[in-house]
Amino acid sequence: MRFSFLLESGRITAEEKETYRHLITVDPTGQSLFSMSDPVLMGSLKTLSELLYKHYGTKVIILIDEYDVPLSKANERGYYGSMVSLIRGMFEQALKTNDSLHFAVLTGCLRVAKESIFTGLNNPKILSITTVRFDEYFGFTDDEVRKMLEYYGLERYYGEIKEWYDGYRFGNVDVYCPWDVINYCDELLDDPEAQPRDYWPNTSGNEVVRHFLENVGDGLTKSEIEALTAGETVTKEIHEELTYNHLYDSVDHVWSVLFMTGYLTQRGKPDGKRYNLTIPNREIRNIFTEQIMVMFRENVARDGEMLRAFCSALENGDAGEVERLFADYLKKTVGIRDTFVQKPTRENFYHGILLGILGLKNGWYVKSNRESGDGYSDIMIRIEDEDIGIIIEVKYAENAALEEACRDALEQIETKEYEAELEAEGCREVLKYGIACFRKKCRVMVRREAKSIY
Repeated sequence: MRFSFLLESGRITAEEKETYRHLITVDPTGQSLFSMSDPVLMGSLKTLSELLYKHYGTKVIILIDEYDVPLSKANERGYYGSMVSLIRGMFEQALKTNDSLHFAVLTGCLRVAKESIFTGLNNPKILSITTVRFDEYFGFTDDEVRKMLEYYGLERYYGEIKEWYDGYRFGNVDVYCPWDVINYCDELLDDPEAQPRDYWPNTSGNEVVRHFLENVGDGLTKSEIEALTAGETVTKEIHEELTYNHLYDSVDHVWSVLFMTGYLTQRGKPDGKRYNLTIPNREIRNIFTEQIMVMFRENVARDGEMLRAFCSALENGDAGEVERLFADYLKKTVGIRDTFVQKPTRENFYHGILLGILGLKNGWYVKSNRESGDGYSDIMIRIEDEDIGIIIEVKYAENAALEEACRDALEQIETKEYEAELEAEGCREVLKYGIACFRKKCRVMVRREAKSIY
């Protein structure tokens, strides 16, 4: 519609103008006022390029960004075959049998197989994320990021930006995600205290990560996911030519999709089609770990009997049973090792597991990292109907020293007087738990303190 000046062109015939008018005339809802058959739609880009060529006397360049998005949506909503047919016909006319075309560039997340939409095109030049040509133009290089930060006076944030948004490998070059770097710099200019965060969830639903994790036990092992979240590599064969209707047919395809859409990147190619794959940076790792926790909470909710048993043991001060059930929970979920980040807080994973369990218990008011007494407790619970309070301090047991870590946790609760808030709220009994964890092992100790309330 932005080329409507063609209707006034003296180089275009009346018949050609009428054809163009059919393409651009719509009602207020955006619906065409003319019958728009498949042949008309398939020839629309070619028609526009021919009219522009006649008007300017110069062959046109066609740029099609995210050409695969219509295929993705059609696959999700059940009309994939029809959309493939439409786009195939459109591309054949606009990009092959078109004397008005100078050249065309198409971009998209997936290198869609030729048999789906590129059947009629003669040898398109495909530049993928593994191609060396133009590799530095897919993102910001380290030198470019340094210059940007210097220009805006943000040099002190270089380490954080590198940890969060660097790590993508295109061809032979490591690059930063430009969307992330620009957004974070923009926020820092307004608020120097702004923290790095995930910008990808605003642009993608991350469904592919969910599909990936759902394959645990069906061609995918927990050990592989745990290795990835720890910053290690997993060697897999990559298939770059996939069709949307077969993306999730096997876990092998899902590995390829994760690689081509940026959730995984490569750190070398041992042989043939096999790549050493890894999570590129902290932002993408957060997407994986958050999805792992979402699926864990869903699994906890499905097993109501185990949830009731765990909470009952916690309320009754049965440290042995709490330990046994919590160890079972740890065995059932994917472990997340915080060796990926430079300054890890290793308790975070176990803290998150506990919150995922306790947050589903009705009648329990659960608070996390809230100020109480002389510091912050990891988890504080008030059972309102019983006037019982529970304090949980989680420790990561270095070198598997579980007993020592448990005692340290209990000592911290006592020293910092975490029970002050619960006592002020009238709890007649406070249970203090020290929970120590090392990988899939745990140890639980409890101290019970009864108060006389007048």
